Amino acid sequence: MLKTVLNTKTQRRKQKTADRERITEAGCLFSVFCLLFSVLILALLSGCGGPRKQATQKQPKAQDELGPTIGSLVEIFASEPIAVKGYSLIGGLNGAGSSECPPQIRRYLEKYILQHVSGAKVNIDELINSPDTSVVTVEGIIPPAASKNQRFDVRVSALPGTQTTSLEGGWLYGADLYEARQLGLSIKALAGAEGPVYIDSISSEVHDPRSGFVLGGGSVLEEYEINLVLRKPDYRIASQIRNRINERFEYDTAWALAPGNIELRVPVKYARTKEKFIRLIRATYLAEIPELAEKRIETQISNLVTSSNKNSAEIALEAIGNACLPRLATLLDSNDPEVRFRAARCMFNLGNPKGREAIFNTAGDKKSPFRVEAIESIVGSAASPDTSSMLRGLLRDDDFSVRLTAYENLARINDVMISRNLIANSFYLDQITDGGKPAIFVSRQSQPRVALFGSPIYCQGDIFVETPDGSVTINAPADQQVVTIIRKHPRHPDKIIRLNCSLNLADIIQTLCKEPQAQPGESGPGLGVPYSTLAMLLKQLADAGAVSAEFHSSPPPKTLPNIKK
Repeated sequence: MLKTVLNTKTQRRKQKTADRERITEAGCLFSVFCLLFSVLILALLSGCGGPRKQATQKQPKAQDELGPTIGSLVEIFASEPIAVKGYSLIGGLNGAGSSECPPQIRRYLEKYILQHVSGAKVNIDELINSPDTSVVTVEGIIPPAASKNQRFDVRVSALPGTQTTSLEGGWLYGADLYEARQLGLSIKALAGAEGPVYIDSISSEVHDPRSGFVLGGGSVLEEYEINLVLRKPDYRIASQIRNRINERFEYDTAWALAPGNIELRVPVKYARTKEKFIRLIRATYLAEIPELAEKRIETQISNLVTSSNKNSAEIALEAIGNACLPRLATLLDSNDPEVRFRAARCMFNLGNPKGREAIFNTAGDKKSPFRVEAIESIVGSAASPDTSSMLRGLLRDDDFSVRLTAYENLARINDVMISRNLIANSFYLDQITDGGKPAIFVSRQSQPRVALFGSPIYCQGDIFVETPDGSVTINAPADQQVVTIIRKHPRHPDKIIRLNCSLNLADIIQTLCKEPQAQPGESGPGLGVPYSTLAMLLKQLADAGAVSAEFHSSPPPKTLPNIKK
């Protein structure tokens, strides 16, 4: 595990100070110790449940002529995805659950519940045995170089052989997730998970109701540090790499903890683009050599123009830094739109005014195929008033992918253009008041949310939409300004719950999905319809022409690979 290789933060501070003094005085007497220490680090990293290294890329011959890059000298750890797995309970299944649970998983769940429900009286056997709950496997993939509290989708699946019929409308109570290959051992959890279950009903594919997703339900518990391990441990090289990284990026980005190990801190500038930061580190030349400087720039400029792997050339040029700006500027007039865009983005990322102007022009150019990438580059830099102004203007663009990118980034900074409400503690309802042509967007990844562009959006009269199983009906005769929504009681289909609301689509969504009445006979604000059912109903309303708005959705949750112990 990572903790077996790295010290605690307090210990590291003390060690870093001592290491800085030792590195400058190190000599050949430490060489044997250096080798043994680094071999130990590599053994621990490859043998325990800690971070993986990325695949080593063999350096081309041309690279040898330009001098070594940092990536040619080190292995980079904590930069690959980590498969995690755990067990938990899903509740709120209205009789669709089951009581079956293998003894070893039952013991684990009993221990988990006692640890996480302190002070509350819980009959654990009754909870597990209830037909309203189901024991499930929880699986996910922690993103590369993840940050603490970073969210990711998790898959939930009823255990094989159990009588659970459906997880629709359920809620994952909570789960500790461990590295999949270490599951069952006494190790520390890497992530937690909780939230409403989503079973996709928009696509035409038939989905197993015993398996679903909790969108954005996973949460990383600790910051994953990035470590460079030298292939050939050497105090001098470790110190040189540390100094080069700190010179190129910012002071205290790198610490040489040992002759074979360098720890990195991701600068604030790259907080949202950690993978790019790792690529920049790998592409950075170990030493600035005046007689090679021009040759390096010309080689990478040529690669950017002619190579099929233009991304590597762009990263290499950005890693070189401001020295390549004059040559990049000549590419802003290239006949190749991709070359123009990449040159502009590289210059923009280096803080050049001409690059800034060019990338803003690309974002606003309706003929450019790189508009979305340009917008992402702009919002990835330091926030500025003109950035927010640009994004607001793009909310009215003809290209929905551009509008969506603008909305998502404005939502991230809580811009006043977006009114956000949390519905039933399950999903967000975002209304964009100056969002141009009316459109509905439903998220099926990362974070469950519905966005209404051009809000308020009103339904037209003469509406009749019904779910395939007949459990929910939305009806409004042509001569009425009121919508009637009917839902069959989830546990008692012979009982009908009926509520009225206005033709405003936001009101319809809230009436459908807000929590129902607390006590029988009380008038509640909503019908408790699950988010996945809402997504299907919104698509039906748009397809039937009951609402004059385009319907869009993100791709469905990514199918996770089979995660084994």
